[in-house]
Amino acid sequence: MNGFMLAVQFFTSIPIRKELPMERKDVTGMYVALPFVGGLIGLAMYGVLVLLTDVIGTGSLLAAVFVIVAGIALTGGLHMDGFADTGDAFFSYRDRVKRLEILDDPRIGAFGAMSLILLIVVKIALFQELFHRNDGLLPYFIAIPLLARAGMNVYFSTTRLAKEKGIAHFFKGKLSAGKLMAGSVIMAVAMTAVLGIVLHSIIVPVVLLGVLCGSAILFRTWSLKHFGGVSGDLCGAFIEGTEALLWLVLIICI
Repeated sequence: MNGFMLAVQFFTSIPIRKELPMERKDVTGMYVALPFVGGLIGLAMYGVLVLLTDVIGTGSLLAAVFVIVAGIALTGGLHMDGFADTGDAFFSYRDRVKRLEILDDPRIGAFGAMSLILLIVVKIALFQELFHRNDGLLPYFIAIPLLARAGMNVYFSTTRLAKEKGIAHFFKGKLSAGKLMAGSVIMAVAMTAVLGIVLHSIIVPVVLLGVLCGSAILFRTWSLKHFGGVSGDLCGAFIEGTEALLWLVLIICI
């Protein structure tokens, strides 16, 4: 239970004004619980979609905008901040040391702003397309945020740190990486199986899982090459980018 509450406290904007233990088992539990928190965020986003389209009667474009706003509000923009910082650092075309300094800079630059705008525009387009194509989106709204965070856990637990400071360094020092990786893999496979049962077809879930695995491998290689390892901002960028990619794959498959 402490792990779940820590995940809500650190990775959402939902206020939990309670000092929770931060021992190894608690931090490991926090990351294990993170995909479940992602699934709940996706469920809340779906609730916004139903409210706007079925109750209020808005069009798909407005619904797509407010669904994304709901996701940003629930996460406090945490992962989008990481995506923007990663854009600033990577597109600076500086050496690795300078890129890590840019990641630490709380200010957003031109490349970060452009990356963020592009991400939001792409997500709006993806959601609007999905809302036009399919009514049975509830399972996907739960599965895709869950899978993206499970993939992030595997990426985080298997990649060395880019810098010996920061929140990622603090958490990784208190993490049982083997347990986290095993739990996340089991969770992703179980979610794939459940999705297959709900949809009465295993094709789309397996494709999503395969793309997730490929994304984790490629992003790990990319971050090691350009940043020397993993950081909190890169984890946020992985979640945002992977979610967008999985939504795109879903549009292609259905």
